Amino acid sequence: MAEAERRWYVIHTYSGYEQRVQTNLEQRIRSMDAQDKIFSVTIPTENEIEIKDGQKKTVARKVFPGYILVEMKLTDESWNVVRNTPGVTGFVGAGSKPVPLEEAEVKSIFQRMEGDTPRIKVGFRKGESVRVIDGPFIDLIGIVDEIFPDKGKVRVLISLFGRETPVELDFLQIERL
Repeated sequence: MAEAERRWYVIHTYSGYEQRVQTNLEQRIRSMDAQDKIFSVTIPTENEIEIKDGQKKTVARKVFPGYILVEMKLTDESWNVVRNTPGVTGFVGAGSKPVPLEEAEVKSIFQRMEGDTPRIKVGFRKGESVRVIDGPFIDLIGIVDEIFPDKGKVRVLISLFGRETPVELDFLQIERL
């Protein structure tokens, strides 16, 4: 078979079972000796900084929950190996025929996965009341005015001397009320 037939396909799984399906599929590929037809099984994830209880944690977040990417040569045999894996609900495509991803789509997904700077998960909304828990304004209550996720900062309107004063704070310096 020609190398040009090696393409990326999207398979649909039960949401939350992506890791289990990936493990099952990799075992089936080995046990059914399909390494020459199915080359890679990937769950697209990206790093995200999550702030909980004043702690920053970097977590891998699924980009497309319920979907897995499979690089393979589409034959009846490879289709059956993937399709009959426990947890796989089907291929993404029109009708019963799987449709491969375009090269630009694949590049875009992998660039997103390999991004150097993790995204910051913002746990606050504009207009929400918050308490300052660190810094010179500790224990003051304010309202979120603007969020700067790229900087990890938030502008909070705090009442000082009877006037609303905008103060830029780090996500770690405030908590929800």
